[in-house]
Amino acid sequence: MPTRLHIDFVSDVSCPWCVIGLKGLQAALARLEGEVEADIHFQPFELNPQMGPAGQDLDEHISQKYGSTPDQMAQTREMIRARAAAVGFTMSATGANGAKRRIYNTFDAHRLLHWAETQGVERQLALKLALFQAYFTQGEDPSDTGVLLAAVAQAGLDTAEARAILAGDRYAAEVREAEQLWLSRGIQSVPAVIVNGRYLISGGQPPEAYENALKKIAAS
Repeated sequence: MPTRLHIDFVSDVSCPWCVIGLKGLQAALARLEGEVEADIHFQPFELNPQMGPAGQDLDEHISQKYGSTPDQMAQTREMIRARAAAVGFTMSATGANGAKRRIYNTFDAHRLLHWAETQGVERQLALKLALFQAYFTQGEDPSDTGVLLAAVAQAGLDTAEARAILAGDRYAAEVREAEQLWLSRGIQSVPAVIVNGRYLISGGQPPEAYENALKKIAAS
């Protein structure tokens, strides 16, 4: 019988390393089929909780936040693009319709992800992947109601229910509580992969790293 693991995947939908980490984790679990099974539960983390509704030019944001030069940003973008491609995910260099990339507020996306988990972990996973694709591959705004509802539909979830959630503040308190919980447990950067509530795997690791870590945890 395979060993069953509970995985909390703390992440943001605008975090490129979270995409790389999730795809690497999925690849590792596929390699461990028959040995290890896991339910992945997505937990909220906002990289930019104070981001306004209009968002911000991505290069401007990274320059202000990290002090990166244009050359450094270009090198990082290419590294991320290559790492994502290696695990089968396409990162677009531009926003929708060729516009410059922007960073946006992701709180409503986290509210929908919280709701999606109540519909089953498979639906939550499908929504997470749809949101990643909307932002990173299609260059769309993950705070926009239309973009969020399209991701909901792609994940096979009820768009009427999602629209009602977005129209109010349902799950806002739950998301904020969960965010504070993970911060209180020392999570300061994402992705953070917590296995069985005890073991932490940090960062967007390649499949081999997740495979080796999960093997050791399953055998412990």
